[in-house]
Amino acid sequence: MEKLIKKLKEEIEKLEKELTVDIPRELQKAIAQGDISDNAEYQSAKERQFYLSARVAQLKERLTTLSMMNLKDIPMDKIAYGSKVYLKDMETGEEVTYKLVFPEEVDVSKGLISITSPIGKKLLGKEEGMEVEIPVPSGVKKFEILKLITIHDSEGEENE
Repeated sequence: MEKLIKKLKEEIEKLEKELTVDIPRELQKAIAQGDISDNAEYQSAKERQFYLSARVAQLKERLTTLSMMNLKDIPMDKIAYGSKVYLKDMETGEEVTYKLVFPEEVDVSKGLISITSPIGKKLLGKEEGMEVEIPVPSGVKKFEILKLITIHDSEGEENE
């Protein structure tokens, strides 16, 4: 989670620089061209300024939420944030591994799925040995939870 907090802080810093340095410079250049009511550069800079302000506010709110999160509140024996889950497709026998992360950390190619995704939501709170039904475009797939490594089990290990 420290990596995510650091990433969010870096993004906020970058966006705030653009908001306080780059955008005012663009607005000044556009204003210097004269009539701003028909000035595409001015309108574009104002839209970007509005977007950046909203994004910074959103990131700061997310950062506050994450900073208040206590890892001790995460269950030690159930699937939750940071859990690595080994599943077996009950029909095909194929095995798949997922790690549940926050939406900002998602990388499906690495098996990092969001706790808010349809799969993540179905897995949350489940335990090793349980069966879970997960909706997929072709219907519903049944999986058995073969193994669970929670964030507590993996403390000290390098996060993937």
